Amino acid sequence: MKHIETMIRIYAPAGKVWQILTDFDSYPSWNPFIRSVSGELKEGQQLQVKILPPNDKEMSFSPILLRNLPGREIRWSGKFLIKGIFDGEHYFGIEEIDENTTLFVHGEYFSGLLVGLMTTMLEQTKLGFDSMNKALKKICESE
Repeated sequence: MKHIETMIRIYAPAGKVWQILTDFDSYPSWNPFIRSVSGELKEGQQLQVKILPPNDKEMSFSPILLRNLPGREIRWSGKFLIKGIFDGEHYFGIEEIDENTTLFVHGEYFSGLLVGLMTTMLEQTKLGFDSMNKALKKICESE
């Protein structure tokens, strides 16, 4: 199993960060990594997600929403072809530090037979997480 976790401090209220994070329709205008998300934020529902890792091509997948704790966490689980080959559990977490400061936590747990062979892809994924985090910070602090 591999785990990637990134964090960024955003100088904006947690509610504002959550509002922008869950406004999936606006992703193409600010999010360089997750280009689109569609589907209902209801546990057990299937989402449609398109990502654009740095220096790579766009990828689409259909994860299942595992958790939606409004204002705090979104978590989904996806797989490549069949479970056990290359699986991921992606999450976004929001922690209120004070009324105008938020810690955004963005990560994923990877498991499956191919994980050990995907070092370059996982490094690119981490760069994608970082680029999304910086873009989220910028939009939250500028509005």
